[in-house]
Amino acid sequence: MKPKINFETYPEIYNHWELKFEKNTAFLIMKVDEDKGFFEGYKLKLNSYDIGVDIELSDAVQRLRFEHPQISSIIIKSGNEKAFCAGANIKMLASSDHAHKVNFCKFTNETRNFLENSSKEASQFFICLVEGVCAGGGYELALACDHIILLDDGSSSISLPEVPLLAVLPGTGGLTRLTDKRKIRRDLADVFCTMEEGVKAKKAKEWRLVDTITKKTALNDELNSLIKNKSCNKNQNENLVGVQLNNLQKNTVSNEEIKYSTLSVQIDREKKSATITINASLEDAPENLSEILSQGDDFWLLKCARELDDTILNLRFNELEIGIIVFKTSGDISKVLSYDKLFETYKNFWLMNEISYFWTRVFKRIDLTSRTLITLIEPNSCYAGFLSELIFAADRSYMAEGEFEEYDNKKATIILSKSNFGNFLMSNNMSRLDTRFIGLPEQILLVKQNLEKQILAEEANDLGLITFMFDDIDWEDEIRIFLEERSSFSPDSMVGMESNLRFPGKETMETKIFGRLSAWQNWIFQRPSAVGENGALKKYGTGNKGQYTKERT
Repeated sequence: MKPKINFETYPEIYNHWELKFEKNTAFLIMKVDEDKGFFEGYKLKLNSYDIGVDIELSDAVQRLRFEHPQISSIIIKSGNEKAFCAGANIKMLASSDHAHKVNFCKFTNETRNFLENSSKEASQFFICLVEGVCAGGGYELALACDHIILLDDGSSSISLPEVPLLAVLPGTGGLTRLTDKRKIRRDLADVFCTMEEGVKAKKAKEWRLVDTITKKTALNDELNSLIKNKSCNKNQNENLVGVQLNNLQKNTVSNEEIKYSTLSVQIDREKKSATITINASLEDAPENLSEILSQGDDFWLLKCARELDDTILNLRFNELEIGIIVFKTSGDISKVLSYDKLFETYKNFWLMNEISYFWTRVFKRIDLTSRTLITLIEPNSCYAGFLSELIFAADRSYMAEGEFEEYDNKKATIILSKSNFGNFLMSNNMSRLDTRFIGLPEQILLVKQNLEKQILAEEANDLGLITFMFDDIDWEDEIRIFLEERSSFSPDSMVGMESNLRFPGKETMETKIFGRLSAWQNWIFQRPSAVGENGALKKYGTGNKGQYTKERT
């Protein structure tokens, strides 16, 4: 039985990365311990990586944003003299089950996107210094940075060798970033992606695969110039003090239940569903910035985002048979609204910005989770402002109509705010309401007229904000029937259907990466050319080439 994956870590216990600081510059050094792979049966040679390496990278980027807001430049480099990074470990991929391969690629994609957005969201400029072999996922990590420096030393090189070597595709957005981000000519990208050996400095610069090539003797001058030119926009913020991210508080952990401080997860293994209930804060929102800062990572908005993020990742990786996620909220809706108002009141304050971007990432992670997503809006719910995004992220939403005896005859309500009209964009760069009402601008205008009003079930239904409404008599039966029906469908069909329906509208680099790539990798990772008995992944490192099926399908 494979070990459960824990997504919590911190720099003092990293096995594979090291963080160093010099004034306003951070060095993120990849020093993969080859003997500390997350699973047994492989060594992480040449800075190759697995899920454990990526969890630490994600944590490091998160801490740079929250704990070190004064940092303006981050240099990613290797602590291995032979290689920058050889990409995802091949033996790990060959021995992993299909679900882990796909979830691993998705998580790595999300981490790359997080890193990539840091310059725009937090003025943290990422420079990738490539020395030695930089292959596959290693070059994809470089592509996510703002600037790539490749040493011109006769041996350092970059490559995307997945097609000729492994019969798969670059797994974390490499193809899309070549054409959409770096604007590489299509024919040159075709050549590059079929060259097992890759390219070295001169050609890499000529084809715009890197930004700078330099001799080692001139490297320090090049780095100092880059830092000076790209980091000046943060000089005025040198005295920013970050917020320490401590371990998450889990009060109960069992096979059927996990209780955090702001939410709980109930797992029904028979119905193959998990119910996530988010609890409103018991206190009103802080009244000023000093109070927000004094609460540190205990600040409800930050704590809840961290706990929900951890919950979604745990369900993705560790609960593969749980096919349905049910979202509930509970508590005083006015308390949630008071916190939601902070996003607007302190929109120019760095910490509130970071928390807003964090919620954006959490909601995106929910959008991209291959589970049926259901939101229940009950009389004790507190869907106000940003928490209402869970309604619009869901595949279906059910709202209680009228008074419910068990809730002291209260009525279910929804409250929308400015947060729902552009604060938390999806991967398609649209709000969830714009995506919901695509092609219906007049509907958006109607919804906006109800800003900060208590919207009851009938009105929510008329406005198109919910899927169905049921009264006290039918509520439990209708929800039960739906859950039973959904569990009876093919999980593969549900993944395909939900993924196809969630992202209408324009394509972006993100939707291409998660839509096209995830779909193709999901398919290619099951094909005999890659994972069959004589497939390329299985034969890699044996001295024998993989045998491919030649049919085009």
